[in-house]
Amino acid sequence: MLIEPEAPIALSDYDPAWPDLFERERLLLAEQLAAWLTGPIEHIGSTAVPGLCAKPVVDIMAGVPTLEGSRPAIPAAAPLGYIYFPYRAEVMHWFCKPSPAVRTHHLHLVPIGSKLWEDRLLFRDRLRGDPAAAAEYAALKAALAERYRTDREAYTEAKTPFIARILAKARQG
Repeated sequence: MLIEPEAPIALSDYDPAWPDLFERERLLLAEQLAAWLTGPIEHIGSTAVPGLCAKPVVDIMAGVPTLEGSRPAIPAAAPLGYIYFPYRAEVMHWFCKPSPAVRTHHLHLVPIGSKLWEDRLLFRDRLRGDPAAAAEYAALKAALAERYRTDREAYTEAKTPFIARILAKARQG
């Protein structure tokens, strides 16, 4: 099988259509994966923060009871165009759509109430409520996208200290 290379990192200005794209996908996922979901389907990541630049990929997190118990959801997501990858398989089931080279959606099946579940919602909500933090994050992302244009893993890892700092501040109140 020929593996397509990943598309370079390219940030877009905030698109007010992103919440609608999420909602349409949420409805499809809620029906297709109902047997394995145990909680809400959340819009996460930068496309979930109004005004924030982002890779134009809608990140979706769906709550499952356990990773093992939700393993059958992996093939069940395929008819919706999701391709599974064992990325961070110890904490989630991760998918992209429609391909690694051209992505419009990421799906993260995450155990409800896990640290990852809580952290992703806390980070999103903090950026939604703190314009200064969102602006700082946008500037960081722009610099990192330039530096790591063809290395998504390095781009993601380089954001980790900022995310950890924002999460620590959010936990303090």
